[in-house]
Amino acid sequence: MPHYDAMVLPLLEEKMPCYIMYRLDSQNDMGYEWLFITWSPDFAMVRHKMLYAATRATVKMQFGGGQIKDELFGTVQQDVSLSGFRRHEQAAKAPAPLTMAEEELQLIKQTEVNAHINVDSKSQTMQGVSFPLTDEASDAVASFLQGSINYVQLELDLTKEIVNVSATDTFKVKNLVSHVPTDSARYHLYNFSHTHEGDATDSVVFIYSLPGFKCSIKERMLYSSGKSPLVEQLEAMGVVIEKKIEVDDPNELTEEFIYDEVHPKKNVARQAFAKPKGPAGRGPKRMTRPTE
Repeated sequence: MPHYDAMVLPLLEEKMPCYIMYRLDSQNDMGYEWLFITWSPDFAMVRHKMLYAATRATVKMQFGGGQIKDELFGTVQQDVSLSGFRRHEQAAKAPAPLTMAEEELQLIKQTEVNAHINVDSKSQTMQGVSFPLTDEASDAVASFLQGSINYVQLELDLTKEIVNVSATDTFKVKNLVSHVPTDSARYHLYNFSHTHEGDATDSVVFIYSLPGFKCSIKERMLYSSGKSPLVEQLEAMGVVIEKKIEVDDPNELTEEFIYDEVHPKKNVARQAFAKPKGPAGRGPKRMTRPTE
């Protein structure tokens, strides 16, 4: 790795975390192996550190975890320099006290266990990054709560890191698909009016739409990190969310799909012509003659 320091160290900024992928000479069945470097300098903003810690597992998955041979974490240049990498390799081969950087990497790995939890789960270790709602977005949610509208679309301002309202409306569920962008991520609140077991009812669903690889990595990371804190904000405002749904194709959002999400079908296997069991201890059945 003769050019390692010359290629890696100039990429490091004093106050901005980053990920660096360095290709190694070794290969496996998938091709060349890579070193995954996480740079999180001491003087970086706490928000930036949280964001990179929360999205680290996602970046690894998108890149291809099977191609990553080793990982290196650093808060100062010495940690991620070639000499720092050599020290890391030596420490990995034999039991030894962990450096401060390695202890922090170990902590991050522990939090990654819950990094890919579905949006419907409430047991996340890493709660993501909270982005505040603008006044306009808060007003839209208030109108939604009052029943003036049945749909609110929210979007992240990736520069200001705030949540804006991008659309409000009232429509039937069959028109929901046409309101979901196909080229950018969004959050949606929809009041699903329907009939269940003969009764008319309303169910509020929270939808996180992410159209696959049509979004930038930064957009995917921010929306993924911000969804759980946003749900908490909405619930604190009084929104009772019946179901949380995540889709990558708007065409999935049919009336039947949403109904099944709100009211999951129960698989109850019933025995044909089953008869209830009689009380225990009655003994064998006796023959009796009819009286004449």
